[in-house]
Amino acid sequence: MRVSWKSWLLLLLFHICNAQDDGETPITLPKEVDACNGIFLQYNFDSRQKEYPRLKNATAQPWAFKSQLTVVNTGATELKTWQAFIGFQHDEILVSVDGATILNGDSFPMKVGKNGTHLTGYPQADLRTAIDTAGDLTQMAAKVKIKGTMFGVKLGGNVMPSNIKLENEGFKCPKATTKGRQSMHVCCTKDPKFKPKKKLLKFFPRRKADLSFTYDIIQSFKGNYIAQVTIDNHHPLGRLDHWNLTFEWMRNEFIYDMRGAFTRKKDPSECLYSAAGGYYQDMDFSKVMNCQKKPIISDLPSTMKDDDHVGKLPFCCRDGQILSKIMNATKAKSVFQMNVFKLPPDLNRTAINPPQNWNIKGVVNPHYKCSQPIRVDPTETPDPSGVEATISAIASYQVTCNITKPKPKMAKCCVSFSAYYADSVVPCNTCACGCEDEDTRKCDKDARALPLPAEALLVPFANRTIKAKAWAKIKHIDLPKKLPCPDNCPMSVNWHLDSDYKTGWSARITMFNWQRRPFEDWFLAVQLKKAFVGYENVYSFNGTKLGKVDRMIFMKGFPGLNYLIGLTNGSKPGEPPVPGKQQSVISFLKKNTPGIRVAGGDGFPTKVIFNGEECALPRRLPRRSVGSRQSPVGLLPAVIIVFSTFILINFFLPSMAPFL
Repeated sequence: MRVSWKSWLLLLLFHICNAQDDGETPITLPKEVDACNGIFLQYNFDSRQKEYPRLKNATAQPWAFKSQLTVVNTGATELKTWQAFIGFQHDEILVSVDGATILNGDSFPMKVGKNGTHLTGYPQADLRTAIDTAGDLTQMAAKVKIKGTMFGVKLGGNVMPSNIKLENEGFKCPKATTKGRQSMHVCCTKDPKFKPKKKLLKFFPRRKADLSFTYDIIQSFKGNYIAQVTIDNHHPLGRLDHWNLTFEWMRNEFIYDMRGAFTRKKDPSECLYSAAGGYYQDMDFSKVMNCQKKPIISDLPSTMKDDDHVGKLPFCCRDGQILSKIMNATKAKSVFQMNVFKLPPDLNRTAINPPQNWNIKGVVNPHYKCSQPIRVDPTETPDPSGVEATISAIASYQVTCNITKPKPKMAKCCVSFSAYYADSVVPCNTCACGCEDEDTRKCDKDARALPLPAEALLVPFANRTIKAKAWAKIKHIDLPKKLPCPDNCPMSVNWHLDSDYKTGWSARITMFNWQRRPFEDWFLAVQLKKAFVGYENVYSFNGTKLGKVDRMIFMKGFPGLNYLIGLTNGSKPGEPPVPGKQQSVISFLKKNTPGIRVAGGDGFPTKVIFNGEECALPRRLPRRSVGSRQSPVGLLPAVIIVFSTFILINFFLPSMAPFL
């Protein structure tokens, strides 16, 4: 594509101005580096300034700070993919890091706390030796600029981290030496006792995680490249439905075209008025997919899997559904491709900078926390022609994501408890799935949810108020002036303890779908720590024990019954909408669980997972009602004894009288 000389001139002036504004200074080394034969690390605290709000409590006062980490290879061998640790200890919040990537970090601003942080080089990951570069510090050393906020350090106090060290295998580091109040350094040398693995990797080894992204460069040109993104689900209880993926371009890249996925927004004007529009003046941006710094990417529907332009890619176009391998191994992966265009100064085929700050979300699915991308050995795939050969990617990067427990009031599903011995149902917690849209002047977001009659579970929360008030009057329950807010969950599960007898017990599970969108290929997993070994059967679902996964009982629908319909309108005008629901009885034996207290808590799950999302559990168990009935099955032995006694007295004993 032809670029005018005016564009080159403007671009040159732009970079000159940026360089002047940044005040980029060459790396200067202290005299201590001369005594280091290995990897030298230095941390300098540059400055800090009191931030707003200005507080009297010195331990809570925020301070903006700037610091630098310098890593220099002073040894005789090249250091591949350097990693370093900074022991931040003042509840630091990192705002930006230039020259490195935070390992297992979140997007900025990033809370570090008091456990420190781990860095890896980006974009300069490898540090060459002075021997190979004739002492060129730009290739031997990396400088990392850090900006952030710290708390609770008075003027004159210790602002330094607790320690700094190199984290690459095969090196050992002594405790860092502090020089003055604003500098520390350490020299890490090779460990003579370290035995490298037989297979030496050029880059990072691939890491295990619940979910992983592989960013493979399969074609590279001067001004653009084609990347293939593979999403792999490794967790047996992990899952995504209608996933939305976001990441952040760091070097003004933009997506020209895609196959197997699409961006949620396509606005040519964003491209025209961006840096891309200033450089690619002859490009028709009406054909460009997306120029956003943080695009939102979604999977294509299955109807487009055979489309010549955007489909015909293995593992693509499944409407955003990624199942676990125990459900369907062929659906545990999703793939799409992007044609990514670059801007100066990255106009060469080897200048590849993967996007940062990856995040993926589903509808009612796990909460994933993702790391930053790291360089790994190139992905190898079989030759599609069928010959016995493998094809390697030009470069490969890996992003790892792990499932995190939802924060309080941030779940996407909830659980209610009920039992044969209790008249009232313990409903889902107040605001179990958030109360952002609730008017807290009308409801209390912190109040305990009101006990309900069993039939109230069948209607939406908006229609439960009358039932809850009537039930409170019958049961003589004092109502607060401001009633509790709803749970606001699109999905709920009721666990009803149905029976408890001498040799076993049973429960009834009911799932309610409170949203219009149905759940296809759903699964439910429950954890009963003490009752797990006594699991006998689940009758309307397909159930199995997962002993290696937190002792979970895994359930899914039988073929043809794996579809949980959405919320539908009532059968008559004015009637409340009806949730989609499925139900089954689950039974347990007591033979292998002596001493189990079913009604005392052992008969209720300690964890419930629906489609990978951990549901919010009630904070209390059902209470035995006054004059409550016994378990219907528990009465059976007594009935048999009474009946046998009656037969014995009235029929058997009179006939034996002549012999007595």
